Amino acid sequence: MPTIVVLGAGVSGLTCALELAKQGGHEITVVAKHMPGDYDIEYTSPWAGANVLPMALDKDSRWERRTWPVLRRLAKEVPEAGLHVQTARVLRREKDVATGLKAALADGLFQFDPWYKEVMDNFREIPANELPKGMHSGCEFMSVCINTAIYLPWLVGQCAKYGVQFKRGIVKHISQAHNLSHTGKKADIVVNATGVLACKLGGVMDKAVYPARGQIVVVRNEAKGFMPTSSGCDDADDEIMYVMQRALGGGTILGGTYMRHSWDPNPDPNIAVRIMKRAVEAHPELTDGKGIEALSIIRHGVGLRPAREGGVRIEKEKIDGTWVVHNYGHAGWGYQGSYGCAEKVVELVDEIVKQEKRQSKL
Repeated sequence: MPTIVVLGAGVSGLTCALELAKQGGHEITVVAKHMPGDYDIEYTSPWAGANVLPMALDKDSRWERRTWPVLRRLAKEVPEAGLHVQTARVLRREKDVATGLKAALADGLFQFDPWYKEVMDNFREIPANELPKGMHSGCEFMSVCINTAIYLPWLVGQCAKYGVQFKRGIVKHISQAHNLSHTGKKADIVVNATGVLACKLGGVMDKAVYPARGQIVVVRNEAKGFMPTSSGCDDADDEIMYVMQRALGGGTILGGTYMRHSWDPNPDPNIAVRIMKRAVEAHPELTDGKGIEALSIIRHGVGLRPAREGGVRIEKEKIDGTWVVHNYGHAGWGYQGSYGCAEKVVELVDEIVKQEKRQSKL
């Protein structure tokens, strides 16, 4: 029975552990410095919105295509997981379309005739007479919003049901993970789901990984009807607009920013004001037209998306004699690609197990 250590307890690590455990035949330990319930700038997953807005281009869409049916089912059939259905509204600004702003329109979300129109339920192009002022075009589709404070512990519970064990630990070099299985045995395989810290982890030190700082405001006001996002804003090139209401009383997330290479953990009050103004302008129902003064703030937050030049890294390699399967670099789509990426991790683990069995017979 292969012994596996999953390094990292964010949504990627937990989903990998769960899918491997469901397969059966493994002894799995999740090892992490931070666990669900913790809030720390190094621990990205609790800070996420999180909703499903397909971001990949068609050629890289496997992860999101394979994840969406699972999240849709959870929202409809497993209410205790903390997901609920909401309509996503994606808007392309006239000035972005006119200038061909690559920062926005290179994102698969804002592409014309997007691949996800065949995947997302109830997809429709928004008629011109329904577009807000200044918008060139847009679309709507059925999506989900995840209350991460409920979903991450739910994943832990699901893992535990299938026999996964959990240990807290600080790992400075990937080779240290080999000796951290709850069984006391050396791990046959380590799954590296360390997110943005993959750039600092000894034995990996991936220089292509960098933080994309996201600042949000969480409010009690309800965002009824839809979750808007647009292709840009006038405030700054690294500021964006989105609104999403979490399930089961989790509040409404107002965002945000996408500040590349910034590790700053502190909310900027000036950015927070701009975030709230953009949200109220896009979704005036939040305050019944009364402006940002009528927002009831729960907290301000900052999270570091684990971005990576060249995109996600999902591959296997041998480090210090032990197989490592990497799964990091998801930027802002970790939740909505989680099951697709975990599926690939399971495939790679199966390849390693079969390969080792063949070699042991020689």
